[in-house]
Amino acid sequence: MEQTKPTKEITFSILFSLSLAHFLNDAFQSIISAVYPILKENLILSFAQIGLITLVYQICASVFQPLFGFLFDKKPSPLYLIIGTVFTCIGLIFLAYANSLFLVLVSVAFVGLGSSIIHPEASRLTHLASGGKHGLAQSIFQVGGNFGSSLGPLLAALIIAPYGQKYILFFAIAAFIAIFLKLPIFKWYSQKLKRIKSGQEVHTIAKTSALPRKTVIFSLCILLILIFSKYVYMASLTNFYTFYLIEKFDVSIQHSQFFLFAFLFAVALGTFIGGPVGDRIGRKYVIWASILGATPFTLLLPHANLFWTCVLSIFIGVILSSAFSAILVYAQELLPTKVGLISGLFFGLAFGIAGIAAAVLGNLADVKGIEYVYNICAYLPLLGIVTIFLPNVKLHKKS
Repeated sequence: MEQTKPTKEITFSILFSLSLAHFLNDAFQSIISAVYPILKENLILSFAQIGLITLVYQICASVFQPLFGFLFDKKPSPLYLIIGTVFTCIGLIFLAYANSLFLVLVSVAFVGLGSSIIHPEASRLTHLASGGKHGLAQSIFQVGGNFGSSLGPLLAALIIAPYGQKYILFFAIAAFIAIFLKLPIFKWYSQKLKRIKSGQEVHTIAKTSALPRKTVIFSLCILLILIFSKYVYMASLTNFYTFYLIEKFDVSIQHSQFFLFAFLFAVALGTFIGGPVGDRIGRKYVIWASILGATPFTLLLPHANLFWTCVLSIFIGVILSSAFSAILVYAQELLPTKVGLISGLFFGLAFGIAGIAAAVLGNLADVKGIEYVYNICAYLPLLGIVTIFLPNVKLHKKS
């Protein structure tokens, strides 16, 4: 009889396939914020209505993520990634022809649901294919998403801004094609599930033993504060950066989207750096340096000219974005038997906090002006000081 043994090797082919899936998903998702100036002009929307669109999208992309993550842990299936992409495709088709605020809200709700299916499942599979190198694996996965997010505004500037809203349909077609690009993951995961169920394969599971439950809960609360700090500030840039540049420096819509691309590209670069560094020196130190380290740059940004605004936003993107992979893997190490749930919870929190922040900041921008928003948000990374209260996570493993 063949002896079963734990899987130790990192599966790079699947990690890169999952990163590609994340790349495509987040490229489609980022089209929403990238076309805000176009929707605002076509439908005569206020900043508050722009914030409402983001709120609906982020709620659909966040509230359901922990629920889906919990379901995927209990009832794994290779179909989930494909189902999520179908939802995204439907949402993009609706968005291309939306001629009212209501239809825009329906469109972004579909896109958000697609995201809340794809993120926890793909992150869970990333953990499964990591071979124990969780920080590196999450960085490979995350960098795909962030490159996709950075590409969305660039494609919007080149395709949608010059020709109109209906050209979003091209991205819906691309989402349909993306369904077939997920077939290698589908095949790999189907075979893995069969081997696990038949007993041919056993996985090594890390189990926390050094930290009591109260410490775990306290640590998760600290991580929640850090997620709040990071994603409220990120919401101010991803949703209102183009408006800030247009209002303060009188740049065109198309040029503002190129600046947004530069910032989001920097976010992708920072994400790739954070995971492997966390594997080497410890995730707590990466979290500490990432969030608190962005403070000097965020404080300078509201007072800079156009050139230095672009430069500072790139530094902010690289530094601040290196935290998420470290935060996510740290949380997974706190509750290692609930990887899908934790992935869904933290992706959901990131999306939900960003959505609520967009709505609040949109209303604030209508009342006080967009520059006021950036002056207030500049102080948020100071909350990174609470990282000092995070314990060092000690793990032992069991089969």
